[in-house]
Amino acid sequence: MTEWVVVLPVKGSTASKTRLAEFPLSPDERRRLALAFAMDTVVAVRAARDVRQIVVVTSDPQAAEALAALGAEIVSDPAEGLNVAIAEGLRYAQRVHADAAVAVMTADLPTLATSDVEGALRLAAGHPKAFVADASGLGTTTITALPGVELTPSFGEGSAARHAAAGLVSLPVELASSARRDVDTPADLEHALRTGVGEFTARALAGSGS
Repeated sequence: MTEWVVVLPVKGSTASKTRLAEFPLSPDERRRLALAFAMDTVVAVRAARDVRQIVVVTSDPQAAEALAALGAEIVSDPAEGLNVAIAEGLRYAQRVHADAAVAVMTADLPTLATSDVEGALRLAAGHPKAFVADASGLGTTTITALPGVELTPSFGEGSAARHAAAGLVSLPVELASSARRDVDTPADLEHALRTGVGEFTARALAGSGS
């Protein structure tokens, strides 16, 4: 059995999800929505079989408190960019949980189903390191590595090609899987609402009047 520690970077601040700026939300509402995405992601991952622990990397006190209450371990974000934050979380996970496999997931998966987490990790267990592309096929929602395997994150625009070039295996996760459905744009959010979002995201949207 492969046990996993899952690292989630959570930005926090009113800059969260700036690409949602076209949606009728204030900066504070956008921040609350981004935190709700992260909370729903943590809930889905935490319930997955073979997930030993979740490590959240954040510098936002509100996010840290909320996600710790859901069972996550908190690592301070060095505030030097997304991939530096992820690398910090990976170092922590591989030091404290050296015998576990590691995965990094984006924290903007409000439709994430635990069964889809389990399916992706089951596929990942067959490869030293692997990744899950987002629904567009261009970005990345998840990268993974087995115990003792070095994993270098390369998230950002066009990350799927970079992860493939770095030797990560592209996992054959179905396009409809919620593990590929991150939310970056208003269109993504509208699709998520049609699919069905988690409890925290639904509450945040109801509170915003959207």
